[in-house]
Amino acid sequence: MGRLFGTDGVRGVANEKLTCELALEIGRAAAMVLSDNSRRRPIFVVGMDTRISSGMLSGALTAGLCSVGADVYQLGVVPTPAVAYLVGKYKADAGVMISASHNSYEFNGIKIFSGDGYKLPDDLEEQIESIILDKAAAPRLGLGNDVGMVVDKQATAVKDYIDHLKSTVPIALTGVSLAVDCANGSSAMTARRLFSELGADCHVLFDAPDGRNINDACGSTHMEALSQYVKDNGLDIGIAFDGDADRCLAVDGEGNMVDGDFIMAIIALDMQKRGKLEKNTVVGTIMTNMGFSKFCEENNMRFIPTKVGDRYVLEEMLLQEYSFGGEQSGHVIFRDFATTGDGQLTAIQLLSLLKRENTTLAEAAKVMRRYPQVMVNVKVSHEGKMRFYLDSEVKAAVDWGKSTLGKDGRVVVRVSGTEPVIRVMAEGLDYEKIEQVVNRIADVVRERLA
Repeated sequence: MGRLFGTDGVRGVANEKLTCELALEIGRAAAMVLSDNSRRRPIFVVGMDTRISSGMLSGALTAGLCSVGADVYQLGVVPTPAVAYLVGKYKADAGVMISASHNSYEFNGIKIFSGDGYKLPDDLEEQIESIILDKAAAPRLGLGNDVGMVVDKQATAVKDYIDHLKSTVPIALTGVSLAVDCANGSSAMTARRLFSELGADCHVLFDAPDGRNINDACGSTHMEALSQYVKDNGLDIGIAFDGDADRCLAVDGEGNMVDGDFIMAIIALDMQKRGKLEKNTVVGTIMTNMGFSKFCEENNMRFIPTKVGDRYVLEEMLLQEYSFGGEQSGHVIFRDFATTGDGQLTAIQLLSLLKRENTTLAEAAKVMRRYPQVMVNVKVSHEGKMRFYLDSEVKAAVDWGKSTLGKDGRVVVRVSGTEPVIRVMAEGLDYEKIEQVVNRIADVVRERLA
């Protein structure tokens, strides 16, 4: 992680760490680093989610971009993957999304995509950081005709993105009954239209954002209400997105959660059968459940784990030209269709698979067995996050946990790239033992680093 950028852009509490001044500086620096010098006026597309500070930060960032001569296409409230897609669609130099994804409303973030729709590589993020923090170069402000313009693209952005999603599925979803939890976030602008136009009987939940209710007891981090609604209404399936709709989780007709690992297993097996799984390989992360590794072994697939973060999954996919990968959290990447994780794309791919195979989600999910897994998020100070790598007592506790579980389990302890927490996870065959391991390690982390 860099000095400003984490694993998923710049994050922080709006008006505290992530200020309007910083957003303006990021806009100026990004325009300097990402502009195509062969064109007089660079173009940036800018989207945002529904949290109360998004308009404020979007305005500040837009001001920074325009002040150095970049034109800005304002997309309004759209999902993060819509920004990634529309960068190419509108032939822009780069795209920016104002969102803190699954975090609560007081947080916000700035995610930047290059002209090819991919998240920025580390070296470009470092150049932006150097301009802002080290004053490595001074932005040249435009005067008169050299000031950038703001163009309102909101009316066409949603339609263009939905049309793209619809083009990826060959069959209609007629007869499929589902509930969709929009997390009071970006998908509230797209989901009802998308699923209805594909023919599904769609019940939309949590699609009334007020700036403060994004991810609040809803969405992919809080599945309880969706699960109950699906059961109470006898629906086939439930789909949940996070605040910026780059994640997708599901519940079956009985309300049982189907996480990203199960979704990946179902889709990977189908892709393999149809000859679409490039090099017979799936890319995941170190947090991917052990059951998924076993699933791959049983089905003659190769599983490649990376560091946590969909950017690292995608980097590996691009490096080796793999076609499919994702995370347990619901970031799923279809490289044939997208340059980033896309919750709504994942949902319609899953639904069209079930429709084509005439099966239920519960039946399809039987392809994989999930190993028991326990995870605790320990809130720590900023200094505690820095000390994590050097603290001998934390290291001893982690080593004890690994030794206790042996070959029948594993322990992963890591610093979150998006929140002020350290995640302690263990999995294995014996639930009581892994719970004991996680709680003991978490206690040491809390005592030493909080």
